[in-house]
Parts: sequence; C-alpha cells; structure tokens
Amino acid sequence: MGQSIDLTAKDGFTFPAYIAEPAGAPKGAVVVVQEIFGVNSHIRAVADGYAAAGYLAVAPATFHRVKPGVELGYTDEDMKAGFGLKTAVEALPAPGVLQDIQAAVDYAGKAGKVGIVGYCWGGLLTWRAAASVSGLAAAAPYYGGGMTTPEESALQPKVPVLAHFGNNDHWIPLPTIDDFRTAHPEVEVHVYECGHGFNCDQRGSYNAEAAKVAKERTLAFFAKHLT
Repeated sequence: MGQSIDLTAKDGFTFPAYIAEPAGAPKGAVVVVQEIFGVNSHIRAVADGYAAAGYLAVAPATFHRVKPGVELGYTDEDMKAGFGLKTAVEALPAPGVLQDIQAAVDYAGKAGKVGIVGYCWGGLLTWRAAASVSGLAAAAPYYGGGMTTPEESALQPKVPVLAHFGNNDHWIPLPTIDDFRTAHPEVEVHVYECGHGFNCDQRGSYNAEAAKVAKERTLAFFAKHLT
C-alpha cells in the first residue's frame, strides 16, 4: 500500500518517510512515530492501518540522522542496537529529531488536520511533539518511555492528548502513570492489563485485546479532532 519518499527538515537535512495513502480522499492525516526498531514491517503495517481507516499516514525515519536504513526486529540484540541508536538521537543538539517530525507534519498537512501517534520511544516523541511541534490537532502516545518522568511530565501539550499505558510495564512504573495523570488532568489516560509494547503483534508482549481497544479509542479520538 505504501511507498518511501524523502522529506527535508528546516535545517536542510533530508530523510526518508514511509507514506501510506487511503483509497479515497483523505479525511485527515496521521504521523506515525517509530519505536527503537526503525520504520520496520510493524510500523509500516501500523501506517497501512491508518490509511485503511481513511487517513494519509506518514512514518518518518527518526534514526536517519545517526544511521540510515535502520530496520530491526525484536531480539535482545535488536533491542540493544535500538537503545544505542535512540541514545545517539537523544544526544543530538536541540531540536534534534523533532525538526524531522515537524517536516513530516508539514507534509501531512496537505491532507487536512494532522494527528500524531507513536510507540515506545515514539510515544515519548509524540508527547514532546504535542508540546512543541506546530500544525498538530491531536496526539496519541502509546507507552511513551520516559514521558511520565518529572522532567517530561512538566511539558505542556498544545493539543488534545490520548495516552495509552500498560499496568505491568517494567519501563513505566504504575505510580509514575498515576503522577502523570494527576499532573495532566486534561490528558485522557487509559491503562490496560498488559505490559510494554502491547500494540506490536511481533513481540512477545503483544496483547490483542488491549491493542484492539486502544486502536478503537485512538480512531475515535482522531475522528473527533481530525475530521
């Protein structure tokens, strides 16, 4: 369904993005932000799913500034490599990869209002984008690693946010989710009976029921704010 195109950030950096287009006229757009495993088959499938739901989907390669062509699986070795790449991207001078997400949002804007959804590290980037990227209408971070820390929780989103977490996520302790909910009563927070990575059907932590309910809620959220 999709294809790869090149986008250019404000600083002139060019990077690829996976684009999936709906069958008919788009009812809006969704930027899909990768995990620490690159724009792999799972992230492409997620983008295809939003295209099937009627949205132009754009998945920028947020590792490209430190390593092109990253497409990892979910082994321990892949996890280690992904964490290393994430650490390298996080060490970039500000605004770092957020300017690539801005370029993706700008491109997606041709289809109408733009939402953003991200998973794991992409969930954290989605939360940051909700506070700093222009042109967004809604944001839906999934188990954003780090977003419940005091530093990240201090950010103030400029758009409506729907956040998904698992109650058995060893990366995001439940008490920190409670603190985040208290700090952000304006954010719609849902906690599911599952662990980290519950949306990815290629991971052992996949939870079909949680993924189904979270997707239904996200589609309803985007339908409210993007269409």
